[in-house]
Amino acid sequence: MSADRPLSGVRVLANEVFMAGPYCTLMLADAGAEVIKVERPVIGDPRRGMPPYAEKDGVKKAAGFMAYNRNKKSIVLDLSGEEGRGIFKELAAKSDVVLENVRPGGMDRMGLGYEDLKVINPRLIYASISGFGRLEGYQGPFSDRPAFDIVAEAMSGLMHGIGFEDKPPSTTVHGMADIISGMTAAWGITQALYMRERTGEGQYVDTAMYDSLLAMNAGMVKLFSVAGQSVHRGRQLNIYPKGAYMAKDGYIALTVPNEAMWERLCQALNRPDLLDDERTKNVHARFENRDFVDAVINDSLAEFTRDEAVTMLNAAGLAAAPVQTAEDLFECPQLEARGALVEINDPDVGDYKFARTAPHLSAAPDIPTEPAPALGGHTREILLETLGYADAQINQLIGTGTVQE
Repeated sequence: MSADRPLSGVRVLANEVFMAGPYCTLMLADAGAEVIKVERPVIGDPRRGMPPYAEKDGVKKAAGFMAYNRNKKSIVLDLSGEEGRGIFKELAAKSDVVLENVRPGGMDRMGLGYEDLKVINPRLIYASISGFGRLEGYQGPFSDRPAFDIVAEAMSGLMHGIGFEDKPPSTTVHGMADIISGMTAAWGITQALYMRERTGEGQYVDTAMYDSLLAMNAGMVKLFSVAGQSVHRGRQLNIYPKGAYMAKDGYIALTVPNEAMWERLCQALNRPDLLDDERTKNVHARFENRDFVDAVINDSLAEFTRDEAVTMLNAAGLAAAPVQTAEDLFECPQLEARGALVEINDPDVGDYKFARTAPHLSAAPDIPTEPAPALGGHTREILLETLGYADAQINQLIGTGTVQE
């Protein structure tokens, strides 16, 4: 890791699986932290076995694992036995942060929970990601439930507002709840690290997927709290038009949040008559007559390409953009200028591009671009250099199956 990144010198020990935990530590690794990823013997993180795969010369690697685990080290530990747990504790004693997103209570049952580890390392920041939260005093009736992203989407109310009025609720982007929860946990960890600079003490950072998605859905809470309004699929209560409209070669996204911008749109589309039309005189009329409004906009945009339509609407002071496909993202000049897609060279399967974690810092070098580690690829290095084990001792641990390289 670069010595000049914001979290350089911070060591993170992660017992993580799937997406939420790995995305959290990806953010920390991109920020310069040394992330030691603890994996189970033989199969490692289950995401190593989930398609799609990058393949070359008979070697294949899971795209999801490659994307969310770059810039990390992998150590294989059998945490089902006392020897493996002992090594985990030794590493925790030399770490700044422990992150876990295993099933609620799993770390406690192994004697590796926060109460166990803070005894051996009072400066330790211990972070967990779960469906419904684990912090004592804030546990509810659902705290022990397992959760994947769809559970948080559903319970947070987010899913209720996605889709069409005459159809069932729809999920959003796959894994969004995991990504948001990982971001939330990373933000909590950085707060705790900063706090430790003042107090000298570690603490427990508790991230719930439910809470994280509720925070993302703050608009629904605000509407109901202040106006008694409920969000409904396919309805825009206070903004219209808003949505995707068809140009010659694809869709553009457009929103008109107030009357001043509605006037700009009417002028841009050469339809000033709509300003005095009873069907479009205000947002409520436009929503009630949305089929008419949508037809007017689609008909007007039909003579333009996406780029032409966006240029014309932006020039009128309106927020509009192309609805981009995956292919568009890889050709987008803005993303290229921002370095938002980073190229990772994997020694086994070649060069691939993945999404960069978002913030740029003016006084720090760009993020590192090390590929995702091989299973146990750093086991010997970590035991030798971090814990001071001898080669003979490591070989013995390999022989008993406690570690794997």
